[in-house]
Amino acid sequence: MVQEIWINLPVKDVGRSAAFFNEIGIHAVSFGNERAKLAIGQTTILLFPDAAFEKFTGSKIADTSHSAEVIFSIGADSREEIDAFIQKVELAGGSIFGKPSEVDGWMYGAGFADLDGHRWNLLYMDKSKMPKS
Repeated sequence: MVQEIWINLPVKDVGRSAAFFNEIGIHAVSFGNERAKLAIGQTTILLFPDAAFEKFTGSKIADTSHSAEVIFSIGADSREEIDAFIQKVELAGGSIFGKPSEVDGWMYGAGFADLDGHRWNLLYMDKSKMPKS
């Protein structure tokens, strides 16, 4: 079985989306306005124009102004990394739907939407404070 996975994501403007991700620190390589590639750890996310995405999926894209089709979660190394990342998102034009905050005394996270309304979650887990099961 193949051991790789690529996530395909529809966007309105590939170049603009690639520039947004580069501004917030997620490396994006654009291949014209046909597609772009994001590399996050071992995960590859490919950005495609809405029309191309609809063509190869055979269905309409989700209206992210009214619903969420998925949330991408990214691990962080510290609270400070999350705070700095969220500041970059705001400056680059993304929207924050979950301000940085502590959860259950051992997690710290935040949530944002990219230029196309796709939702992303950042999470730092302090494993030293993690409840023992």
